[in-house]
Amino acid sequence: MNGRTVLITGAKGGLGSFVTQEFLNTGATVVGVSRSIKQSDFPSQNFIAIEADLASRETVQQIVDSVVEKCGRIDVLAHVVGGFTGGQTVAETDNATWSRMRDLNLNSAFYVAAAVIPKMRKNRFGRIIGVGSKTADQPHAGLGAYVVFKAAMVTLFRTIALENGDAGITANIVLPGTMDTPANRVAMPNADFTQWVPPLKVAQTIVWLASDQASHINGAAIPVAGREA
Repeated sequence: MNGRTVLITGAKGGLGSFVTQEFLNTGATVVGVSRSIKQSDFPSQNFIAIEADLASRETVQQIVDSVVEKCGRIDVLAHVVGGFTGGQTVAETDNATWSRMRDLNLNSAFYVAAAVIPKMRKNRFGRIIGVGSKTADQPHAGLGAYVVFKAAMVTLFRTIALENGDAGITANIVLPGTMDTPANRVAMPNADFTQWVPPLKVAQTIVWLASDQASHINGAAIPVAGREA
């Protein structure tokens, strides 16, 4: 991917760090956006850190415009940002939890895709990859707010694929099962970690979807479920 510019949201974290490093390994210029990211987190001359929150459409547009001004273009968007809350029925879910799941799992994806798509259409090329969840395939009791917005995210990316294939842009979403991250091990200490998905495998799938080898894949929701039933 020499010569290509990759924008990664949620570039630092349990999955984001793997995604960032895997794209750096391809030789691409990688712009990593996160609320707590620093230039020193990824010591590469091809890495650019942007410390920011994706809470508003205006902020996201400013980030995208600044990346294009600095790098000339955005070829790949890897949208890794997301959040999880569980343990409440729909009736028990308060407004703050509902809004937070909407903002982290759907609004952020909408904001960044809406900002990036016009840049990609201008260049007649683009790869957009999102990170959803295996739970988007079916409802889960106690996970309503999370699952609703992850499912909506799948529909969002499939719609983007339909609207932009004419401009050489593909949009796909990966649906990981439970990932083997430090945070998940702390949250579920009695689980069988061997059944979980290694974050590296998810990152490699994302990089493949951004490659020329996957140019024929568009509008797909790809499970990466490890050994989980």
